[in-house]
Amino acid sequence: MTASGFHLYLDSADLDALRGCLPHPVVHGVTTNPTLLRRAGVGRAALPGLLEQLLRLGARQVQAQVGGDQLDGMLADARALVAHFDPGQLVVKIPATRVGLRAGAELGARGVPVTYTAVYALEQAQFAAMLGAAYAAPYLGRLQDAGIDGLDLVRRMQAVLDASGASTRLLVASVRSRAAYLDLVRIGVGAITIPPALFAELIDHAATIEAERVFLGDSQALEDARAQPAPAPARGAVGGGGGG
Repeated sequence: MTASGFHLYLDSADLDALRGCLPHPVVHGVTTNPTLLRRAGVGRAALPGLLEQLLRLGARQVQAQVGGDQLDGMLADARALVAHFDPGQLVVKIPATRVGLRAGAELGARGVPVTYTAVYALEQAQFAAMLGAAYAAPYLGRLQDAGIDGLDLVRRMQAVLDASGASTRLLVASVRSRAAYLDLVRIGVGAITIPPALFAELIDHAATIEAERVFLGDSQALEDARAQPAPAPARGAVGGGGGG
């Protein structure tokens, strides 16, 4: 991991689901994309408002994708989004296309953090590092759906970033299971984004909750015992009246 610290994101535009997770100190922020927005019924005009609500809920950073596939349109859309936020609060997501790399480079030169998304090839991770991107986002599940060894490719991408010395983090998306999450942690990627349902699976462990229940029961039993009055001394005990 070339950048310091690990960033865990929640991947959703469902405000109700996100309210069940935020605020929490292990969560760095929330990622969105047009597909997630469509599923949640969030239109483009409502996107800044949603992102502002997520920041108020405790997300330290939010990510949103530009619309369009032409340079001028990407830049205009990014500028319109960024205008709603303090510096660093919003990361602009841009597909790692030929034009997208140009748009991201221009935004990065102006101090806007960028995630190159839909990263499917090793060289795309290298380009993201060359251009000083905040993140490069490969899709683990989709890679595996395409018959590619996604974990091996992510491992090689991470090696490229480590060798580059850049501060770019891999932000691995399309993570569908606890096992996949733990595999990515072992590789040492800089960031992972997961759906809220997987966050609950990672944070709420039945054995820990049961242990807490037992501890609380025993603690209460101790308090109850302390609250009981001390038994009266038995008649004839040492210190009681009797002459001799």
